[in-house]
Amino acid sequence: MQVKKTTAGFLPVSHRWKQFYLMDWNSTLNGFLHYLMLERSVSEHTRDGYEHDVRLLHRFVQEHQNGKPPTRITTEDLQSFLAELNRMGLSATSQARVRSGIRSFFRYLLNEQLIENDPSELLEGPRLRRKLPDVLHLDDINRMLECIDHSRQEGLRNRAIVEVLYGCGLRVSELTQLQYRHLFLDVEYLRIVGKGNKERLVPIGQSAVRHLTQYLQHVRSGMKAAKGFEDHVFLNRRGRALSRMYVFKIIRELAARAGIRKNISPHTLRHSFATHLVEGGADLRAVQQMLGHVSITTTEIYTHLSRDYLRETLLRYHPFYQSHNR
Repeated sequence: MQVKKTTAGFLPVSHRWKQFYLMDWNSTLNGFLHYLMLERSVSEHTRDGYEHDVRLLHRFVQEHQNGKPPTRITTEDLQSFLAELNRMGLSATSQARVRSGIRSFFRYLLNEQLIENDPSELLEGPRLRRKLPDVLHLDDINRMLECIDHSRQEGLRNRAIVEVLYGCGLRVSELTQLQYRHLFLDVEYLRIVGKGNKERLVPIGQSAVRHLTQYLQHVRSGMKAAKGFEDHVFLNRRGRALSRMYVFKIIRELAARAGIRKNISPHTLRHSFATHLVEGGADLRAVQQMLGHVSITTTEIYTHLSRDYLRETLLRYHPFYQSHNR
């Protein structure tokens, strides 16, 4: 093992680094943030959220734990921290998000051998009610499409956006980052770069192919792309990638014109895509693959969206009900 002479004698390098980290929250946090970006490939938004969570904990430790270093934090300290968040009036959802960020931070410290035990491992947070997302009926989506003026360039673009969001179940960030090299329209597939830079192939239907092709030929081909955005499919007037908020604006305006009073967002189209597939009898694993979910449990929420669908499935397939309905 490599050693270095110090005023205290010879110390192993790992011990020397532990001593350094014992005294410096900021250096520990910087190491964590670099790990998130370089090894976990998280988005900048996710990284900023984790940084906020750790800084909240640091502030609490400074005020209530005499500035204890991160490597000396105990489970009891973290429980007191969560209790303080509750007293501050943070919602259960916000508390759960902070807890997730803190757990990631201490798992990082454990992996780097800066701590021997993870104090967040047994940390309990508030129980959350699983919120079911809003879903549009097919009639709602058709009314939105009917509100689009296809004689205008922005109408061709908006039609392509709705077709791809609903027809492929994309996240809004996946849509805004879609590039020409991701399009395989001749074989009706898109290559999507999702969360954590994970790639997946998603089929695209003929209707979406047709309207996306019209947009590319009649609108996108005549647009001048800014430097670095030459390959992006959807551009704004400055030739840069459409922002997430602008796509939100497009979808909400279409929903308002269609007389839809639900709280609509681009993600509503993704939820509708998954729900309609499951209700139509699609295999849950296939839906998981198309959505890019890491865990099947995330996809399973779509089996809870339609009570009528569940009841119909029970009556159709359960042998007890089949025998009584004859």
